[in-house]
Amino acid sequence: MKFTAQQIAELLNGKVEGNPDASVQTFAKIEEGVEGAISFLANPRYEEFIYTTASSVVLVNNDFTPLHPVRTTLIRVPDAYESIARLLTFYEQNMVKRSGIHPLACVSDSAVVGDECYIGPFVYIGENVVVGRGCQIYAHAVIEQNAKVGEDCIIYPNVSVYHDCVLGNRVILHSGCVIGADGFGFAPASDGYEKIPQIGIVTIEDDVEIGANTCIDRSTMGSTYIRHGVKLDNLVQVAHNCEVGANTVMSAQVGVAGSTKIGEWCMFGGQVGIAGHAVIGDRTMSGAQAGIAGSIRKGHVTVQGSPAIDAKLFARASVAYKHLPEMYAEFNRMKEELEQLKKTLQS
Repeated sequence: MKFTAQQIAELLNGKVEGNPDASVQTFAKIEEGVEGAISFLANPRYEEFIYTTASSVVLVNNDFTPLHPVRTTLIRVPDAYESIARLLTFYEQNMVKRSGIHPLACVSDSAVVGDECYIGPFVYIGENVVVGRGCQIYAHAVIEQNAKVGEDCIIYPNVSVYHDCVLGNRVILHSGCVIGADGFGFAPASDGYEKIPQIGIVTIEDDVEIGANTCIDRSTMGSTYIRHGVKLDNLVQVAHNCEVGANTVMSAQVGVAGSTKIGEWCMFGGQVGIAGHAVIGDRTMSGAQAGIAGSIRKGHVTVQGSPAIDAKLFARASVAYKHLPEMYAEFNRMKEELEQLKKTLQS
C-alpha cells in the first residue's frame, strides 16, 4: 500500500511541510530511514537524525522547531507518538487476513467456529468450544473443552487455553502463554503436601493483550479476572483468585501472588513482586524490582524498592545508601571517642 504525505496528513489531521506528494509504503526508525518510509520524532534524544534521515516523511509534534535545515517532508501533528501508533493500527487493519480451517487442524464436531476465522495446522479445539467471528488461531494452539473465545481474537502458536476459560473480544495471546493452569494450591499434610483442586476459571475481558510465556492461573473457585484493556508483557505470572483492574499494565517478569486485587490504571515495572492477598489501589505506579509486601489501598502513589516505599523517599535513601560504609566507620569512631570521654569523666 502506498500513501502520499497529504493523504496521511488528512488521516491524522496534520499539516504537511515539504512535498505533499511524497510517497511512502513502509515504516522505519528515524535513524534507519530509507526512501519510501515514514518515521516519527517524539523523543528529543533522536532529533539529530531528522537532519540526516533518508525517510521520505517524518511525523513531528506541532511545537517542533528544527535547529538546522530539514531535507525530508514533515507532517506536524499534536502528538507524533500517538499518530504513528494510529498509522500502524490502520496499516495492520488493512492487511489481508487468512481465513479457513487447515486440514491438519483438529476441531471437535461440537465446537462452534465463527465466520472469517483462520484455524492453523495442528490447532486443537475441544468439545463445546465457541470461537467468535474473525479470530486468528495459529499452529499448535490448544483450546480445551467448553472454553469461549470472543470475536477478532489473535491466538499465536503454542498458546494453551484450558477448559472453561473465557476470552473477550479482540484479545491477543502471544506464543507460549498459558491461560487457566492450576493455581499453586497445596495443603500441608503429615506426609507432604495435598493438592487442593482448582475448579475455577480465568476470565479475560475485551481488548487485553498478554505476552509470550505469561501464565494466568485459574482460581480455586470462581474466577481469576483480567479486566478490559489490561496489557501484560512477556513472562508475567498472575496467580489464582487474582483480579487485575482495567487498563493496568505490567512489564516483564512481574509476579502477582494469589488472591491479590489490583485496581485500574496501575503500572508495574519489570520484576515487581506483589505479595498475596494484597489490595492495590487505582493508579498505583511501581518502579522495577519493587517488592510490594502488603496492601496500598489508597492508590495514586508511586513506590520503589524492596520493601516498597514512596519513590521520593527511596531516591533520598539511595543517595545515603552509597555512603553507608563511611557513615559506619564514622559511627564507630564517634563511639570510641564517647567511650574514652566516659572513662575520662569517671576518673
